[in-house]
This record gives sequence, structure tokens and C-alpha cells, in this order.
Amino acid sequence: MAFDCITFGESMVRLAPPGHRRLEQARSLDVQVGGAELNTAVGLARLGRSTSWVSRLTDNPLGRLIANHAREAGVDTSNVLFTSEDRVGLYFLEFGAAPRASGVLYDRKNSAIAGVKPGMIPWADVFKGARWFHVTGILPALSSSAAEATLEACQAARAAGCKISMDLNYRAKLWSTAEAGACMSVLMAFCDVLITTEEDIEKVFEIKADSYEAAAARVHERFGTPTIAITLRENPLVWLNDWTAILWRPEGVLRTRSYKVEIVDRLGAGDSFAAGLIHGLLDNDPQKGLDWGIAMSAIKHTIPGDFAWVTAAEVESTVKGGGLRISR
Repeated sequence: MAFDCITFGESMVRLAPPGHRRLEQARSLDVQVGGAELNTAVGLARLGRSTSWVSRLTDNPLGRLIANHAREAGVDTSNVLFTSEDRVGLYFLEFGAAPRASGVLYDRKNSAIAGVKPGMIPWADVFKGARWFHVTGILPALSSSAAEATLEACQAARAAGCKISMDLNYRAKLWSTAEAGACMSVLMAFCDVLITTEEDIEKVFEIKADSYEAAAARVHERFGTPTIAITLRENPLVWLNDWTAILWRPEGVLRTRSYKVEIVDRLGAGDSFAAGLIHGLLDNDPQKGLDWGIAMSAIKHTIPGDFAWVTAAEVESTVKGGGLRISR
């Protein structure tokens, strides 16, 4: 089957104590599944796109749990490698409230996907007929072999004629800014669409400018990237944010509306933005991509878990200014 979008990366089991408790207080944990590239594949599937997620999972109940959740959300898992080795990564989430920020504790060392190596995945078959490939800066941060496999995937996607999007997604708990800059600078040679924040541009590429637009222009000057999306978040409170984005291209900067979001769960919001953006770009409509990306991610802020359980009709209504009255 030919897919609209292929994504490649890690997904973990997410464990969070209920009721804003600290982990030290926990007597029970809510179980979810999440990972940037899978979250994006889910978002696209919810918008009606055909998506396949590529990964490596341990063949045990936790690995099958992740694959089951992906399929439930409409994502193909036929390109997931199962192994009897290694382990499934976990992460623990504490929900904060002002002035205490939310926090994440990782338990993912030596996960199955960190052991992925070039040659393990038959990329020519995976990309046959595919239109788009999406990856983030999280996967290459996991290990040197994962970074090499990411490069191999980008090379194969380019050879297959896919458009390639990358989300910088810098994670300080996984690698240093110098390591991220060296690796991602190589991968940027394959990037058609960069999705990022002004903060990550500065940390990873040491690019600082007086405005978001100027920062994007400097990324284009250095790497030649034709399309750069920057999400913009203002945080007056942990659970109340202003949320918007810009889309920079050499011919001009596109803008969209700003949403005041009451946050139930912000994890996966950036991945939902990527899904909406890719959805519009697959239709060759950058403004639609920007509008749908920021609307979809605004809705995702209100949904527990990493996945965006939305519908295309819901996103379209939000783009058109749908109100907050009860739908009945």
C-alpha cells in the first residue's frame, strides 16, 4: 500500500499519577502511549490521511500495547520491527500547576528503537509510492546507530521522491546542544519543511535574531530550507497559554490566528501542529497547513494523552471560528 506519510521514531509507554500528584505520592498511574513521530502519524490519520509508522519494538506486552494503540488510532504498523531483545521505553509525567511546572522523568535507556541500525529496515519498500516522510530530532538523539539509521531513511526518502519534514524537538535530557547541532546540520540537507521553535533554533544551530522571521531567514540562508514553521507560545500560566505560529518561505511569511488555550494536556500539541501542517502541504496549500496545524494543536491541548483524538470536521470548524457553546 502506498501511504500519504511515513513517520519514523520511538514511542513509549507514558505513566502519570492522577490529580496533579507528585510521583512520590502516586498510588496509581494512568497509562497512555506517546512519541513524537507516532503522534504525528495519528494526527494525520485522524484527518483522513493514510499513514505508516516505522519503529522497532520489543515483542512483549508493552511493545504490543504500543502497536495496538497505533492501530486503534488508524496508523499502519506493518513496518514496525519486533525484536526479542532490548526493552520498551517508559516516561513518567507529573502535571504541574503555577508556579510548579509539569515535568517528565525518562526511563528509556537501551530501548529497542535505540538499537536500530542502518540496513535493518527495507526503506525502498517502505517508501514505494509514499508522498511524505516525517522525522524529528528525538530519534537521532537516542544513539549513534539511531542517528545513522535516520540519515539512511532521509537518503532513501529523497531517492523515492518524498517531501521530507523535520521537527527539531531538542531534548536536553538526551543530548547536548553541540551534539544536536552537529547531527541535525547533516540531516538538514534533506529537509524541505522545518518545524521548530525560536528557542530550539538558537540551541541547536546557534542562530539568534531580533525576530522569529529573521531567525527563519537565517536558517534558510545557512541550509537552503525552503519552508520553516515556527510555533509561538506565551505562557501566562501553566494551564493557560496563547498559541500561534508563522510559516516562513522566501516569497513571504504566512500568519494565522492566535488561540487562547486552556490546557488539559500539552504533550503532543507540537506533533498535532505538524500533522495539520503536513495535511495542508499535501494539498499544496501552505496557508491551509498553517491554519489547520495551529487549530488542530489548539484542540489537542484540551485532550488527555499524547494522541490528537480529533476529526477533520472539528478542526475545520475551529479554523472557521467555531464557538464554545455546547454541541447538542
